[in-house]
Amino acid sequence: MVAHTPTRRLLLLSAIAAVLGVVGGGAAWVLVHLIDLITNLSLFQRSTFDTPVLGELDTGPLLFVAAMGGAVLISLLAKWAPLIRGHGIPETMEAVLTKQSRIAPRTAIAKPISAAIAIGTGAPFGAEGPIIVTGGSIGSLLGQVIPVSPAERKILLAAGAAAGMAATFGSPLAAVVLAIELLLFEFSTRAFVPLVVATAIAGGMHTALFEEGPLFSVPSHDFAGLEVLPAFVLLGLACGVLAIVISKGLFAIETGYRRLPVSDFWHPVIGAAGFATVGLFVPRALGVGYDAIGDVLAGELAVGTVAVLATAKLVAWWLALGSGTSGGTLAPILLISASFGSVVGAGINEILPGPEVALGAFAIVAMAATFGAASRATFTSMVFVFELTLDYDVILPLMLATVVADLVYSAVCDDSLMTEKLRRRGLRIGRHYGVDPFTTASVGQIMTRSVSTLDASSTVGEARTAFVGGGHGAYPVVEHGKLVGIISRSDVLREGVDEDASLLELASRDVVTVSSHESAQAAMRVMLDELVEHVPVVDHDELVGICTRTDLLKVRRNQLGLEKTESGMAPLRRR
Repeated sequence: MVAHTPTRRLLLLSAIAAVLGVVGGGAAWVLVHLIDLITNLSLFQRSTFDTPVLGELDTGPLLFVAAMGGAVLISLLAKWAPLIRGHGIPETMEAVLTKQSRIAPRTAIAKPISAAIAIGTGAPFGAEGPIIVTGGSIGSLLGQVIPVSPAERKILLAAGAAAGMAATFGSPLAAVVLAIELLLFEFSTRAFVPLVVATAIAGGMHTALFEEGPLFSVPSHDFAGLEVLPAFVLLGLACGVLAIVISKGLFAIETGYRRLPVSDFWHPVIGAAGFATVGLFVPRALGVGYDAIGDVLAGELAVGTVAVLATAKLVAWWLALGSGTSGGTLAPILLISASFGSVVGAGINEILPGPEVALGAFAIVAMAATFGAASRATFTSMVFVFELTLDYDVILPLMLATVVADLVYSAVCDDSLMTEKLRRRGLRIGRHYGVDPFTTASVGQIMTRSVSTLDASSTVGEARTAFVGGGHGAYPVVEHGKLVGIISRSDVLREGVDEDASLLELASRDVVTVSSHESAQAAMRVMLDELVEHVPVVDHDELVGICTRTDLLKVRRNQLGLEKTESGMAPLRRR
């Protein structure tokens, strides 16, 4: 139920969102450069903010020292700010759903620091989860300092999260969609306007602080048309299976960690030893891996090399994230799926007749399809991958493969990467966004038209007889068809009341009413505000019905009725 937001209030939310856009840009810049600095210090033993290439890393015992030492620091930080564990989006969703969007201020500090330590010491994560939590924490903090409602605080949290994502990746559209799909649980003007303001400014901050252009450069290629769509349907099916493997594997690893006979303080240390072992053999599986994704999209790696890289990244990511350390999901899944798409695409080109499709196109489509299925944020993944590459040539097969992968994943898995933790904590997240039926149903459609009333000339004794025989909790009092008051059971049954007294002496004359043209939502709000179970319906001072809590259930009954299968065509009306 979304209340109407006055223009002044919307302007206030938009102004705060503009601040969040600027702050999100600054936070993104700090996080990215902090990751680069810690990576250079811990893995390359040099002091610089230049972006390192992990493919050039000389692996050895120091890798284990850095990774496990960083894990200990993260576990210590987690004692101060527990929300930093994991990739953070489920915890942010939980704050929205159960904590009135309140996130402890310390999370805004601890999350980027812990993520920078994890990624900087080799953990195979991306910056997207940490920056979303950081931006969301800042938005929540402002919503706790400035007097706003919990619903408005939720919007500020989502705006901060979206701003962080837009500033980091230069993807303002995807940031808006992600906030709507995963954080807001509403689609309304009061939420959409601040979101757009925050992400537009944060996107501008990205252009000012980072390099212009898409994050990944893709070689030019042609989209051959309808004849290649079957190839992308097959790719979508394969990506759906990959998303299942990614999710089920992570859930199994997390379960294994929970069963270890050691404190969860040491789980990140164990995970660090695991991904460092993988990094000894495949160094490019460590860290963010944006350079590796670029090489896969450009087709610069052999198919066998790509397959090894995908497997190593998947295993390292499972071991790291499952341990409860601090990191993200998006960048690892992009590398895993892009590599997978290249390998599967090479096989499809060999099997299917028709024009050969560039492996880079398969890789791009696989990124969107796999992440969309595993996160159940299908629309976000479509827009995000497009903004990362600006490759419009593959947008149609990308859309097709993404929904095919989502269908495959949905047939097998009830939980996504974002919701599995929440289900274990007793929260079930739906995926349906629609118009609130209480805003479209009018009081006149659901009210009880045949109203039992008492005449204003009645006595208290007559009213008592009506209550005993009728079973109602209250009766409207009318005079010549017009409502003049309302009398409740407790009014007439209390001791010391003269039975011959006029009913109007006891009736409440200040009656809260609604009109038949108002929404069911308005009637519900009156009942909640006034703590009553029934509201008289009055049009032009004349009583035309009464709306009860039972009548409000008709709205849900009608909505559920729309889900029932029907046969036959609607009868045609003659003019």
